[in-house]
Amino acid sequence: MLLFLAVPRRDTKPVAKELIRHFGSCAGAIAAPAKALRGVEGLGEAGAAALKLVQAAALRLTRAEIAYRPVLNHWDRLIEYLTAVLAREKIEQVRVLFLDQRNRLIADEALTHGTVNHAPVYPREMMRRALELHTTALILVHNHPSGDPTPSEDDVAMTREIKLAAATLSVVLHDHLIIGNGRWVSLKRLGLL
Repeated sequence: MLLFLAVPRRDTKPVAKELIRHFGSCAGAIAAPAKALRGVEGLGEAGAAALKLVQAAALRLTRAEIAYRPVLNHWDRLIEYLTAVLAREKIEQVRVLFLDQRNRLIADEALTHGTVNHAPVYPREMMRRALELHTTALILVHNHPSGDPTPSEDDVAMTREIKLAAATLSVVLHDHLIIGNGRWVSLKRLGLL
């Protein structure tokens, strides 16, 4: 129905079926990059924009569920938001949730984008930003495009490095979450933090 509104005077069922076939699901199509969407015959610029608008609205709605509330008290909503943001990304992305003294979200920022299996992390830049935002705690988050959220040795080593850097500035690292496709892992729960 969304495509019908975005691409008037045309039967959009074949386009919708092609989107689902090409991207695996409705959610996969909505999360697909705009460039990839524009490559689907019959979708066009307006159709791609409509799908990206739906994604942006959904992310804002899920983010609103965690804004102004202590993040640690609303873990399920936090995981829903992070899954919506990261689960279908094709490259690794490192995000940091900067929290205030009541563990409310100050900012959610993508610090780096990497490759299909690696994203560089610079503790100095992360801590600089934490100081700018007057952060007292943070949650590190990244995705595994493979869908398997099992932490690598590099993930564990990087977490320890960030925890040490944060501690020297009296900033608490609450957790490091790894988001896969439909699954997630907490390094704290695994005893690796």
